[in-house]
Amino acid sequence: MNIPFTQHTLDNGLRVILHEDRRLPMVAVNLWYHVGSKNERLGRTGFAHLFEHLMFEGSQHYDKGYFHPLQEAGASLNGSTNPDRTNYWEVLPTNALDLALWMESDRMGYLLPALTIQKFENQRDVVLNERRQNYENRPYGLATMAITAALFPSDHPYHWLTIGETADLKAATFDEVRAFFQTYYHPSNASLVVAGDIDPADVLERVQAHFGDIPGGPVPNTIETTAELDGEVRLVIEDRVELPRLYLSWHSPAMFTPGDAEMDLLSDLIANGKVSRLYRTLVYERRIATEVMAFQNSRELAGFWQLIATAAPGKTLVELEQAIDAELSTFLDEGPTADEVDRGRAQAEAQFVFRLQTLGGFGGKSDQLNAYSVFLNDPGFFERDLARYERVNARDLHAAAQQHLRRDRRVALSVVPLGKTSLALADSMPAMVS
Repeated sequence: MNIPFTQHTLDNGLRVILHEDRRLPMVAVNLWYHVGSKNERLGRTGFAHLFEHLMFEGSQHYDKGYFHPLQEAGASLNGSTNPDRTNYWEVLPTNALDLALWMESDRMGYLLPALTIQKFENQRDVVLNERRQNYENRPYGLATMAITAALFPSDHPYHWLTIGETADLKAATFDEVRAFFQTYYHPSNASLVVAGDIDPADVLERVQAHFGDIPGGPVPNTIETTAELDGEVRLVIEDRVELPRLYLSWHSPAMFTPGDAEMDLLSDLIANGKVSRLYRTLVYERRIATEVMAFQNSRELAGFWQLIATAAPGKTLVELEQAIDAELSTFLDEGPTADEVDRGRAQAEAQFVFRLQTLGGFGGKSDQLNAYSVFLNDPGFFERDLARYERVNARDLHAAAQQHLRRDRRVALSVVPLGKTSLALADSMPAMVS
């Protein structure tokens, strides 16, 4: 699991991580900005995701669409935003590396001179349409919005979704958006990985040539906040769906903190895969669910553990809740078996290795180096990351479940067909989502 690299910091604060892998004549360029929706504020949400779009619309020295010249050179490229970071990446032939570095540096240092009100308004409309398509008009699409709003209070930076609130996006002004860019999109708040068929010394000179003259800026303040539930919250959403679905969510440890790996392993043991406890009981034996899954949503400030089950035709969410609570109660009383722990660790190791098979893109070695760089200030965290899972034992998993999966500290969301709120769990209140 040792991925060799060299690390450097330019005078303007840009972190540069170089990984040499000569097996293919390809190179991955991976740039992270340590900004996401958690850096926004109530009433002005969606800015980080909006800039994910605006960064592809041209900069001062290439004021056209970003994709065409890179794709003409044989590149694949994309970007994404989540609550904690924004990333952009290109995977391309080695001889096109300078093109990728030049274009990344130009939009880092010279985006604002090319940013017009017309571009801003156009991409705001694109984002609003994306919100309608991926959330408002998608079956079960409003569930995550309701859950995070219930788990985290209104002033918590995880209260809103990364895509932002419709009213906030419509109210955003051109000057506010420009100020957001100036605060977060500069070398001192960024980390660049170049991996693949490279000579590290040569690439460092190229990076210096392209990025070295861009002014740095103050590193944004660290956000410190907490959230907790003082009881069970029951909500219901009516949606254009055929089958009711139950979401159960709990607060859980933040990314890379004690307990995070344990909750990740619990997801697989309890609900993921055909040999998991809940799949075996709900889907295979009792046939009261068509699917069941669980996730540890690890985030920088806090996490949440989520369990999702869709009722089979003719079955109710009450039946699902009772069966899930019975299985969880057994697990909380007895803990996992030795075979479950061994299987969970093996699955975690396999998934870990799978992520490192590629140079770049979403995942891959370059993306993982940047994740460790941005969140831990330690790009070489690979072996210690895997060790978090390898050292977990049955006692650790049992203790984590008992600490975090309490019935009186969860959000229970019922998503039911329109006009059928009677299918929701008892005492569920309408979720305020739009």
